[in-house]
Amino acid sequence: VGNSSVLTCPLKGTITMLTWTTTPKVGGPCSLVYRADMNLTERNCSDNINLIFRPGLAPALEIRQVGIVQEGNHTCEMASTEGVFHTTYHLTVLVPPRPSLYCDEQGSPVCEAAAGKPPAQLSWVPESSSTAEEKGHNNGRVTVLSRFTANSTSMTNMTNVTTCMVSHPAGNWSQSIAC
Repeated sequence: VGNSSVLTCPLKGTITMLTWTTTPKVGGPCSLVYRADMNLTERNCSDNINLIFRPGLAPALEIRQVGIVQEGNHTCEMASTEGVFHTTYHLTVLVPPRPSLYCDEQGSPVCEAAAGKPPAQLSWVPESSSTAEEKGHNNGRVTVLSRFTANSTSMTNMTNVTTCMVSHPAGNWSQSIAC
């Protein structure tokens, strides 16, 4: 989320027509059509989706400030002097969770990874027998919450400092707390 994504269409021969069709998981499709004979681009996509043409390089679709709404299939169809070529990309959008660690009313550590996509994985040091609870949001994001539950191994540890580790494809995070 928030980064730019550039998807290329293989360049074979001289382009006569190029069409990018975006079919998101949510919402309607959009397309950008380039006609070389008229040097004209027709579009019905949002302003953050554009064609990129650079001499000698494959034509590309640039999506600036990627959001969850761009998740889905993006298909290039290119007609050229060499034939008609298709390339399809499936864009998956990662949303990093907002991690936090705090003490609840009973003095137990609570680790939360809010609104991530896909859901984050939570673990504890020392090891805990706790289980993570997931709460789905209507935008595809998931909040994961875990309360530290001491087990016999962690009870023998003389320290009351616990560390929560959050693992996610968009990055990892850890923090320690003493409740």
